[in-house]
Amino acid sequence: MKKFYRILVYIKPELPYAGLNVLFNILTIAFSLFSFALLIPFLNLLFGINELVTVKPELVLNTKSFLEYLNYEISQVIVTNGKVTALIYICLVLMAAFFLRNLSRFLSMYFMANVRIGAIKGIRNAIYNKLLILPISFFSKNKKGDIIARVTTDVQEVEFSIMNSIEMIIRDPVTILAYVAFMLSMSPQLTLFVLVILPITGFIIGQIGKSLRKQSKIGQNKFAGLLSNIEETISGLRIIKAFNAIDYSKNKFKDQNEDFSKLLIWIYRRRDLSSPMSEFLSSVVIIFVLWFGGRMVLSDNPTIQAADFITYIVVFSQIIPPAKTFAQGFYSIQKGIASAERIFEVLDAEEIIEEKPDAISISGFDKSIEYKNVYFKYENEYILKNINLTIEKGKMIALVGESGGGKSTMVDLLPRFYDVTEGSMLIDGKNIKDLRIDDTRGLMGIVSQESILFNDSIYNNIAFGRKDVTEEQVVNAAKVANAHEFIMESEFGYETNIGDRGVKLSGGQRQRLSIARAVLANPPVLILDEATSSLDTESEKLVQNALFNVMKDRTTVVIAHRLSTIQHADEIIVLKKGEIVERGTHTELLAHGGTYKRLQDLQTFK
Repeated sequence: MKKFYRILVYIKPELPYAGLNVLFNILTIAFSLFSFALLIPFLNLLFGINELVTVKPELVLNTKSFLEYLNYEISQVIVTNGKVTALIYICLVLMAAFFLRNLSRFLSMYFMANVRIGAIKGIRNAIYNKLLILPISFFSKNKKGDIIARVTTDVQEVEFSIMNSIEMIIRDPVTILAYVAFMLSMSPQLTLFVLVILPITGFIIGQIGKSLRKQSKIGQNKFAGLLSNIEETISGLRIIKAFNAIDYSKNKFKDQNEDFSKLLIWIYRRRDLSSPMSEFLSSVVIIFVLWFGGRMVLSDNPTIQAADFITYIVVFSQIIPPAKTFAQGFYSIQKGIASAERIFEVLDAEEIIEEKPDAISISGFDKSIEYKNVYFKYENEYILKNINLTIEKGKMIALVGESGGGKSTMVDLLPRFYDVTEGSMLIDGKNIKDLRIDDTRGLMGIVSQESILFNDSIYNNIAFGRKDVTEEQVVNAAKVANAHEFIMESEFGYETNIGDRGVKLSGGQRQRLSIARAVLANPPVLILDEATSSLDTESEKLVQNALFNVMKDRTTVVIAHRLSTIQHADEIIVLKKGEIVERGTHTELLAHGGTYKRLQDLQTFK
């Protein structure tokens, strides 16, 4: 139940509403007991079963005193105004009691809505905030569909299964305790017997709930697999159709859906078992109470009278509805905890990239960025080995080499997407791990091979993440990136929506928007990760001109696929299997006749 208690933490901001909910639930119980207690003595007196009470009893806080006082009050109405008037009086009092009971019930639900929705809002915010700070490696290890399922369906399941049951968990035990207290005042011995056998039924219900929780988590994992399949299908629909894999994909999804449906049927049947099971067990308890109480009534020295015993059974029967809903709530909570466990797997995921409490602020760099004896591995095998490189301010450094050589990994260490395994990264002699993460990343603008754009307007994509920019600054950035002309030709200019991931734009247009975004950020360090490798010749020329505009007076690290784009680099670093095998200018490396020369010849041959 630790996961359940962790969920309850998110109710803390809504405690005032929770307090009002508890208050009105208590009032609901009080008016219910009042209605029940009112009916029996009133009818007894009305039809002459009991004698009229003429002496006013002392009113103290117990059931017997309360019933005697009610007898006295109704006796006074009968004596003064007759039985017909007393009947009207009884009906009006009962009507008022039922109205107040239901008004209190409504108000309890009214305030519970704030508690339920507020807690879920807190959970969604927490898991989204966690996703933003988790390392890139987390998302490479987990399927996108599974992560989406945890943020959406798992959170929704917590809302339906746990939050909707919280009121039952609070209200029903209080209701049961109130009725038990009433029963204790009537027969402590019989109530003690009830309290002995009730935990046995609770244990049986608990065992069924444990199995439901386990299978519910498996079900959520299977549903996450379905979402992953759907997400991959939408993303790869062009390939599915091109390779005539529609039947393959259809059958794969059908099999997954079949497995999930079978498990879901099992879960629903087990959950639906809770209501009849709890009702049957409650009936068994009543039968035992009838047997035990009947013996007490029929004994030579009865400890409880027949009329009191019948009243006791009637009161005890009032415990069954809240006990039943409590059992249903328990089952729902077990199902919801399975989803809560999946949510907390994300919230508890290790934040590998952590900022020190006393991290140093930095607004720029004056001298250099240095890789010092850097080693890096994702899991077991080293991707980078003994990297030593100094990037002086204002210089252009190019990284080249075969695919998988470690070029992208090497630049990912700069903005601390990953931390080095061994060695250190320095900015002006300060270890990057000692600096504030936001400040470090603020030094850098990144233009990658795949343009990451959002389903929003062109203006908002260029100004992404910045609130202190003017329209003039956005337009100027677009002009530097050679993007202003095609933007103005768009239907709504800078307010044109570009669709999901910029699907309404060409590859060159998307790349120029990415460059404009980097220009607007005005970073002292620019990272270009094969920014032109996927473009046609005309688009490449436009993007390349834009890049030359941006690179002026900036420190630039370029990952180059086409060697013709980095001939003017101050230093070219050749990587092979994670190690620097050559370094120098374009002319020096060609004269050396090594790996760089071979790569150059291969591209020339093409």
